[in-house]
Amino acid sequence: MQLGKCHNPEAPPIASPPTSSATMPLLDDPTPTHHQTFRLHSINSTILIRQFPTQGISFQLWPAATTLLTLLDRHPTNTTPLSSSFNICGRRPRILELGSGTGVVGIAAAALLGANVTVTDLPHVLPNLQFNVDANAGILEVHGGAVDVAALSWGESKDMEAIGREYDLIIGSDLVYNDNLYEPLLETLKFLLVGLGRSEKKVVFVMGHLKRWKKESAFFKKANKLFDVEVVYNDAPFDGSRIGVTVYQFVSKPADKLNT
Repeated sequence: MQLGKCHNPEAPPIASPPTSSATMPLLDDPTPTHHQTFRLHSINSTILIRQFPTQGISFQLWPAATTLLTLLDRHPTNTTPLSSSFNICGRRPRILELGSGTGVVGIAAAALLGANVTVTDLPHVLPNLQFNVDANAGILEVHGGAVDVAALSWGESKDMEAIGREYDLIIGSDLVYNDNLYEPLLETLKFLLVGLGRSEKKVVFVMGHLKRWKKESAFFKKANKLFDVEVVYNDAPFDGSRIGVTVYQFVSKPADKLNT
């Protein structure tokens, strides 16, 4: 998640815990923390994620993260529409996660795919991201995954250049929630996906999204001018919601078909 990261009247509800959870204060910090475990059935492992529900939307779980994690966990059996995106042959996959928040999806991807994952967010979010990466270091090592933590403010050239473009897959969940972020997010995706050269393979951006407001259509209208955007999965509604999470796949349009 990007910007704000404070209490937001338009912030989405927290997703239901997939397994178990507990709330406790840190010894040196009075802020209540929420520790949640996520079972990765395909590799018979569990990851632990620390959240700070009172500290803003970047420090808690969003619904689309659970959907992406579930799809990743099903991938080894090739039972998801994203299996082709997750298959990187011949070497360890390189994955970039945008707006990582707690890092649950990126950490799970590293363990499940044996991937090198870079999780990113704004600077003040990184200490908790690093905590969660360190808390799961043993599981990552066992399964051949690795996670790096880096700052990335969408649309900022310096940050984008530092992150680079050397990735096989870009992932993100619940990124489209603030209309002030539409342009910075699109600029970041253009940097990562567009103009890499026709001879190079296409890099895919996989995004989990729970629709909340009509204004979100403005983001997708602009995105469709730059990318071929396809719905690849629709999750069932949960916790009384009328709609479920939708997973999109973005691929750069051919240069001669770009509509800018």
